[in-house]
Amino acid sequence: MKKEAHIPYLIRSISEMHSLLRIPKPQHPLVSFVDLSKITCHFDDNLKSVVYDFYTVCIKKGFTGKMKYGQNYYDFDEGVMTFMSPGQVISTEVSVDSAVYGAMLVIHPDFIQNYALAKNIKDYGYFSYAVSEALHLSEKEQEMITGIMKNIEQEYCSSIDAFSQDVMVSHIELLLNYCNRFYNRQFLTRKSANNTILTQLENLLSDYFESDKVQQFGLPTVAYISDELNVSPNYLSDLLRSLTGQSTQHHIHNKIIEKAKELLTTTSLSVSEMAYQLGFEYPQSFNKLFKSKTNVSPLEFRSSFN
Repeated sequence: MKKEAHIPYLIRSISEMHSLLRIPKPQHPLVSFVDLSKITCHFDDNLKSVVYDFYTVCIKKGFTGKMKYGQNYYDFDEGVMTFMSPGQVISTEVSVDSAVYGAMLVIHPDFIQNYALAKNIKDYGYFSYAVSEALHLSEKEQEMITGIMKNIEQEYCSSIDAFSQDVMVSHIELLLNYCNRFYNRQFLTRKSANNTILTQLENLLSDYFESDKVQQFGLPTVAYISDELNVSPNYLSDLLRSLTGQSTQHHIHNKIIEKAKELLTTTSLSVSEMAYQLGFEYPQSFNKLFKSKTNVSPLEFRSSFN
């Protein structure tokens, strides 16, 4: 008998989250600041897989025990930050001796609805990174982030007035901008490991176009590439931009153009035949991409080369 798939538990409100975590009610219905040390770990099969209907920003310290996200166990060191956006499925397994310290900022999309941040928050790609791609802070960075978090906590705990929301949104935006800076620093300080991913990407694309995968599956997608490299799509694109100035899609296009130039100069294939061999459904799409990257059509390139 086939085992039924576990359906993630949807947590719609911040109040509901507080109730499930067994902590006091939030002081604001659309934003909350949670001291992680106050959370008592308990076990509920319904909560092994959950979906939050809001954004969360966590800074975790001194974690003991094991926590499982998806199929992978993850160890939280000092000053590790994770980010979740609405709709993400979080599957966890917490061991009996688990304990974690730090803070969690919870933001409902409605809280920032009338601010520029409502639109700009989608530009912070790290909200869709995998948990294993967490932000590791230096001691100085940790002090800075902790300071901003404390400012948010102080405002959260103060009496609400006409300026409370404006001030909190400003602090949140400042926090996210610093995290953007620190992630970019992390890409650079981990350059050796990231260069390995870049090499793996180049080999993966070469193998893809040399094999029969193009005929089987068509053009490689960003989702396919990131899955093969065991990183999330946004993390891979942001990492590649920091190393090469180009996204994953640009790297795929570059490999297509490289392969197309090879076929144009070493074979007598027609442009249509070449387009299908490279995985394009329509020759016009291939023509358009080639011209946008080289400023000449495939036939003009072949003619000039000859």
